Amino acid sequence: MMRPNAKVSKVYLYPKPVDFRKSIDGLAALVELDIKVAVFDPVLFVFLNRARNRVKILYWERNGFCLWLKRLEAERFKAPPEPGDEAIVLSARELNRLLDGFNLWGNRPHKILTPLYVA
Repeated sequence: MMRPNAKVSKVYLYPKPVDFRKSIDGLAALVELDIKVAVFDPVLFVFLNRARNRVKILYWERNGFCLWLKRLEAERFKAPPEPGDEAIVLSARELNRLLDGFNLWGNRPHKILTPLYVA
């Protein structure tokens, strides 16, 4: 997405479905008003539509905005079960997993055991 030498510090997933008629200016306004992050920072902003079959990624690169779009033909992107009002911070690895179709919120790690004694 970004140039290989560019450093992305964070990835923000917008928590609510977005009307995909919005383009760069509308999405940038959502970033500044709702996420409250400077849209010119080295950050990726990820938006899903209501049907979750499209994703848009907005970012600033050197001298202009870039808008990346992916449309799934048969499946849906996995979204958080109950979207809140706060943007969800993802790592670049988590973003790649989201784009590949993994459910980031459905997998749970093993429970932590606190044994009292050895049998």
